[in-house]
Amino acid sequence: MKKISNNEFNELEWHDSIIEKIEIDRSRPGENDSIEILISWYDGAKNKLRFDNVRWADLNMNFGIVALESIYDASAEGRENACVKECYAKWNGRIDNISLNYYEIETNSTGSKIQIVAEETYLSEYPSERQGFRPFSCIFQEKLRILQFIRRLMA
Repeated sequence: MKKISNNEFNELEWHDSIIEKIEIDRSRPGENDSIEILISWYDGAKNKLRFDNVRWADLNMNFGIVALESIYDASAEGRENACVKECYAKWNGRIDNISLNYYEIETNSTGSKIQIVAEETYLSEYPSERQGFRPFSCIFQEKLRILQFIRRLMA
């Protein structure tokens, strides 16, 4: 399991990847509320995305549509986000020393939007029926190779 930064989150190939499962863990309320999302990437590999120490979430999801939950886009922001600022305000200074981030995932197939304010995000390997394990380092290496190739073409 690898902790990922907002930049690493934003660099993932979100478009047309599939949300297979969402799990909310409140077994230790207030100590570590977490949300896990199982993502099937465009190439068939899978990873679990885990948001730890969640302070706020809005899962505005539409159901009843017979289609895979494909992702349109996803992004992460820091303290500058309005939802993060509102979260800090609700706690009246008691969590100002904690670094919170805002995460948003929008879907194609159902027009759903998932919004999460959490302290940390992790990407873990998940066995894929098609390819076995896909190390999270491969995701970033693939992205880097593609960017380097595009830069060479544009030079």
